[in-house]
Amino acid sequence: MAELDPHPLPLVAIDPVANGQNEWVALCLRVDNGPGLTQRLQALFGAPDLLAAIAPLDGLLMLDDPFALTPPVLALMPANRIGFVVAAAALAQDGAGRRLAELHEFGYRIWLDGATPAGVPVPPALRTIARDCAHDALPHGRLVALFGPHLARGVDSAQRFSACEMAGFDWFGGDYPYDPLLAHGDAHDGNTKRRILTLLGLLSRDADSREIEQQLKQDPALSFHLLKLVNSAAFAVSIQITSFNQAISLLGRRQLQRWLQLLLYARQGADGLPNLLLPLAARRGAQLEALCKARGGDRDEGDLAFMAGVFSLLDRLLHMPMTEIVAELHLPQHVSDALLSRAGTLGRWLRLTENHPSRGDLLEAGIAPADWWHSQLNAYHWAIQVGRNV
Repeated sequence: MAELDPHPLPLVAIDPVANGQNEWVALCLRVDNGPGLTQRLQALFGAPDLLAAIAPLDGLLMLDDPFALTPPVLALMPANRIGFVVAAAALAQDGAGRRLAELHEFGYRIWLDGATPAGVPVPPALRTIARDCAHDALPHGRLVALFGPHLARGVDSAQRFSACEMAGFDWFGGDYPYDPLLAHGDAHDGNTKRRILTLLGLLSRDADSREIEQQLKQDPALSFHLLKLVNSAAFAVSIQITSFNQAISLLGRRQLQRWLQLLLYARQGADGLPNLLLPLAARRGAQLEALCKARGGDRDEGDLAFMAGVFSLLDRLLHMPMTEIVAELHLPQHVSDALLSRAGTLGRWLRLTENHPSRGDLLEAGIAPADWWHSQLNAYHWAIQVGRNV
């Protein structure tokens, strides 16, 4: 009988962090901060896949207790890739300020998260802050940019994003990309909606390439993004791709359909900034496909799982009820059920990707924690590449 791993991989809550230009710059990582944290961190960062999967982004580890960062743990954490977002309340512990100052001297970036306890001195080197902006008041006055980037967490609306940006925060995490007030481009325009829905209908029924090409010609922005993509470094082509037929030959129909599903999110706003829904949709699609594969699903089932994940944000993109979108697309019933009511296996998986599930949630859904972890890594790796190449 095989010996059980005494330190299995912990569940990791992962949240993207973007800058003011709507580019992902880091991923916030949180594990259970209770007893045994040091062992969980060793298991997590001792695994070979994490830093490779999220490259070139950095990992920001959320911590309540800096003393969990023992020398064996730090040996697994390169200072140029990992930073620590430490609860400012930890400074009330004896020696915590000194320990954080040491970590700073070792080259680690430290964010003090939350208000400092009254009467507790802060080491002069620790000037970079983080705030849970869903619950905490913003700092008085503007933050000093020299000591940034300052991190605003829990940013849940366009209004809160603007307030945090005005306060001097540089990096942002939270649900603000879903706010309709941050709508990008012309996707809310009636004619554009009709073109998008028509194209989605063609993709969902695996239409002839000629039909897809005719529809693409009516959407210059989408055609531009497709040609930009296939000529990017991601595909390393030796000649310039200038036509839709060349793009089909390079990508193949299956990959073409996947990229077109994602490129619908690539429309820029009047400010020229990319749409943060793009990597979020890519992550959902890739994670559902990975879960399907782990369950033994075939290629066609994986394609539908990917589609369900990507399409799950169309109501945010188009500012339409999902019922109207699904009615236009004539999707397979189990995909429609997942999108409309999170029903069925796909629906349960989709709900999990929208939250940070517990082990009990995974058990109820029939997902092994190891399969969940690998689906997370695969999904974020792909979403990062999509965000960089589109």
